[in-house]
Amino acid sequence: MTEKLYYFDSHIFEFTAKVLACRELAGSYALSLDRTAFFPEGGGQSADTGYIGSVRVLDVQETGGEILHFTAEPIAPGAELVCAIDKEQRLRRMQNHSGEHIFSGITHSLYGLNNVGFHMGTECMTIDFDGELDAEQLKHIESLANEAVRQDLPVEAWFPSPEELKTLQYRSKLELTEGVRIVRIGDVDCCACCAPHVKRSGEIGMIKLMDTQRHRGGVRIELVCGMDALELFRRRQESVQAVSAMLSAKRDEIAPALSRLMQEQEQLKERIGSLSMELARVKASMLPMTEGNICHFEQSLQGAPLRELANLLAERCTGFAAVFSGSDEAGYDYIMVSRHVDLRAAAKEINAAINGRGGGKPALISGRASSARTEISNFIQNCTI
Repeated sequence: MTEKLYYFDSHIFEFTAKVLACRELAGSYALSLDRTAFFPEGGGQSADTGYIGSVRVLDVQETGGEILHFTAEPIAPGAELVCAIDKEQRLRRMQNHSGEHIFSGITHSLYGLNNVGFHMGTECMTIDFDGELDAEQLKHIESLANEAVRQDLPVEAWFPSPEELKTLQYRSKLELTEGVRIVRIGDVDCCACCAPHVKRSGEIGMIKLMDTQRHRGGVRIELVCGMDALELFRRRQESVQAVSAMLSAKRDEIAPALSRLMQEQEQLKERIGSLSMELARVKASMLPMTEGNICHFEQSLQGAPLRELANLLAERCTGFAAVFSGSDEAGYDYIMVSRHVDLRAAAKEINAAINGRGGGKPALISGRASSARTEISNFIQNCTI
């Protein structure tokens, strides 16, 4: 059996171990060591990575009681090598995981809610609670969690005897009876957990709630701690700074500045829409009354104004009006309107002639065509449907 150093000292980042076995498995090599500080994936925390000698450790898993270190290269059994864990990665994961314990412990003690789902992602953690919490309650929990960090509480991890376990009040997602490892953070939380944690709560740094959403009758929160919180806030601060400069507003005044900008944009959209409808009417009035069909290619109008133009042109011909918007390279959107022809009945023939797809009502069809402008124009002008 491999001696699990991470159970008893989470701050061992370098150690010496002997390779007991090495076998090829699933396209890589699985190594067993006589002792390890590499934490295998478990308890919502990902596996450690690092090196055994000069060989990179890509993953660590515990299977049937055996801890397997997966590498890209083999190492001969019997070799005794210095092993090194990716320290910064481990420290950040411990900051986040210990912060999650504090947040979940306070939530449980204050509101009786249980942590029923936990995932540690690359940017933040998600925690699912089996009941709802409002914004003020979450803010209160966050404040108490950071107060626990400031108190620099001791973090203890141990395997209690069966007798001691019976007397302990602790959180656990599963009913456990043996081999239970307890992690206790001062008087804030006591929880069954297999993962490595910080030694004192002060190591965690900031505990910051980022987002909340309803989830399966409860609430899912996004939480980030320590150095990950610092990096996330740096990135967001850079974004806020950039937006602040674009809006010519102080960072604390971004929201009202953005609100004003959106109101102005809405007013501009309404004004553009009104002017576009007027432009459609002007363009239609400039085209002469036509015997047969009208084929018009339009680059200035879109949406409702384009439809309005097609409707107005239909009043100026004895056949149907076809309005196209686009280019030979990108293809054309079309709207066809008629007061005299059943366009829905003719849609199949029209689409076949202009390499198009579309349909609609007897008085109006719309769709998209991929033929060239000259081919479309020749067909529409000579069409006798």
